[in-house]
Amino acid sequence: MDVFYKPAFRNFVKKQTRPFQLVIEDEIGRIKNNPSTGEIKKGDLAGFRVHKFKFHHQQYLLAYEIRANDIVVYMIGTHENFYRDLKHYIRG
Repeated sequence: MDVFYKPAFRNFVKKQTRPFQLVIEDEIGRIKNNPSTGEIKKGDLAGFRVHKFKFHHQQYLLAYEIRANDIVVYMIGTHENFYRDLKHYIRG
């Protein structure tokens, strides 16, 4: 199973500190080992899954989609306006 990263995800990770980048890598590894770990979304975001994790007492959400045998990671961010921004991003 391969993992592909969208530009919004890459840009967010590039701007973070190295310890946080390592935590993100670990979370991606968890998703790769068990793709069904994220919560399935409904409505406008049907087909997406959101994996939640904490770093320094702050909750982060990671949105991804499973396509055939691949995982496409779209966005990562805090809960505030996350779903609104994700909808905006996928509509282009």
